[in-house]
Amino acid sequence: MILIRPSHTGLIQHDTPGTFAALMDLYERNYINLRRLLPVMPSVQTARVSRICGGLDLHLRVIDRCRYTSELLLSYQFDQDDGSVIAEPNLRIRVYHDARVAEVLAAQPRHPPTFAADLFGCHPTHSASLFARWRSNRFLYKWLTYCLRQGHYFAE
Repeated sequence: MILIRPSHTGLIQHDTPGTFAALMDLYERNYINLRRLLPVMPSVQTARVSRICGGLDLHLRVIDRCRYTSELLLSYQFDQDDGSVIAEPNLRIRVYHDARVAEVLAAQPRHPPTFAADLFGCHPTHSASLFARWRSNRFLYKWLTYCLRQGHYFAE
């Protein structure tokens, strides 16, 4: 009988911030959470609102729908004193139906982040773009998890 012992030296953990493996893991987790929140992908130009007691309304808009991909906008919306509405966070998300992954394409925060990449252990060898994508997709993962725990759900 042959015993194979895994060697743990030299391996990169899948959840190491800013790594490609961590980013791919987040894409998969985001897809799973999005499908829990939105089990049936609606047609293009569909807007839905998930309302829960004691929580903020979650707004979803499908802006593009193709055979293999969909693009969504997900946000909370806040009414301002002047009558305008601010969407925060305002995430543009692409869902790849065939690969079963979802990624943040654009995040438009009203306030710039108050933290630096080096606080999270981003090494000079890591790509700044890769780390920025990891950070925005990590935010989506945490936000979707929070929304699901609150009871948000987009029904048909």
